[in-house]
Amino acid sequence: MKIDFKNGSTTKNLILLSIPVVIEQLLITLTQYVDMAMVGQLGENATASVSLTTTITWLINSISFAASISVMTLVANSIGSQEPKKTVILSKQALILTMIFGVAVGVISLAASPFIPIWMGAAEDIRYDASIYFAITSIPMIFRSASIILGDAIRATGDTKSTMYVVISQNILNVGLNYLFIYAFGLGVLGAAIATALSHVFSGSAIFIIYRKKKSLYYPIKELVFDKPTMRVLWRLIYPVLMTHIATRMAHVVFSGLVTGMGTTIFASHSIAITAEGLFYVGGFGIQIAVQTMVGMSVGERNYKKFTEVVRAGTIMVFVFMAITGAIMYLASEPLASIFTISSEVAHNSAEMLRLIAFVEPFFGVMIIMQGIYYGLGQNKYPMIIEITSMWGVRVLFTYLVVNVWHLGLREVWYCMIADILFKMLFFSLPILIRKSRERFYNISVM
Repeated sequence: MKIDFKNGSTTKNLILLSIPVVIEQLLITLTQYVDMAMVGQLGENATASVSLTTTITWLINSISFAASISVMTLVANSIGSQEPKKTVILSKQALILTMIFGVAVGVISLAASPFIPIWMGAAEDIRYDASIYFAITSIPMIFRSASIILGDAIRATGDTKSTMYVVISQNILNVGLNYLFIYAFGLGVLGAAIATALSHVFSGSAIFIIYRKKKSLYYPIKELVFDKPTMRVLWRLIYPVLMTHIATRMAHVVFSGLVTGMGTTIFASHSIAITAEGLFYVGGFGIQIAVQTMVGMSVGERNYKKFTEVVRAGTIMVFVFMAITGAIMYLASEPLASIFTISSEVAHNSAEMLRLIAFVEPFFGVMIIMQGIYYGLGQNKYPMIIEITSMWGVRVLFTYLVVNVWHLGLREVWYCMIADILFKMLFFSLPILIRKSRERFYNISVM
């Protein structure tokens, strides 16, 4: 069914745009699931080795994500305002950013890989495997950046199916390579790292090919030039998102470090619950991408009515979707956690955390959509303030008190996570729900 952004139903377009992205986000999570499940059969130490650097991976990916969010907003805006020359200029800058961030972050990650497990406070018996896993998966960083930045440029044109097909292929490849390297070659954690790295090479290459074939983004490669005015606008959008991601990912690192200090069993339980929960909320991020794209287009069209329709439809859609996935997570918590570990104690603890967080999933979804609305408007500073305040002032501060002052357990740590989610949901939503502030945000859009 074809999407008609100009004259079609806003709700229908949003649904059609969301479905492939939701599927894609779920499949991306499955890539991590495959690693965790296959490595989990090797024991708690292997699980902890793969899980330990997850928050650091989020941190380094945040640089490319900051660029991709900004590229998506401006490309969608240029398409909404029907400015093909502007779209092509943005397309060129997207590739330049991919190369700059891919090389720079890759070099830094490789240099830091021997020290990260020590900084994370990992037990000595898992440091080597954790370091190797992180180093190998960091080698194809330019391909990872291409998947993120160029992938979002493609989605901003309204094409969410092509990237979905790439992710489907990537997951099939990753499963096969995991079996080959982990079990057939007996490489364990090292094998999981090699499989993940090769799957990133595949996905980045495939996304680049699609990007070069996309008519609205195409230009002769000899015309690839750095455009100062466009980069200036992009940077104005990138830096608040980058600061948000760095500050919040650093908070995640501290948060994860605090949980690591509670012991390997508790950390493994926490990591598996975090990973399992990801399958149920990433769909919300898929809807967020669709909402951000359509908000950007509505700004380009200067169509406030369409903007309000996107806000309303996106919020309702994500609340219902995540209420359903939250209920499934609650009911399937025990068998789901058991997929990732052979330890009954770890599986039981993980399942308990999943049942706890299940009730908060719809509110988490609303928080995600509100953030996407600000990004689609190009209003990235306000969510930066709320994100940083909540992560450090709510989640990290109270987790520190729970672990080091009050000496409580994992359940209380997850209460701190829930408080962080509800704080952000409330303060993201208020300016959008109040008509005057919503109009003000729309009218001062940077585009």
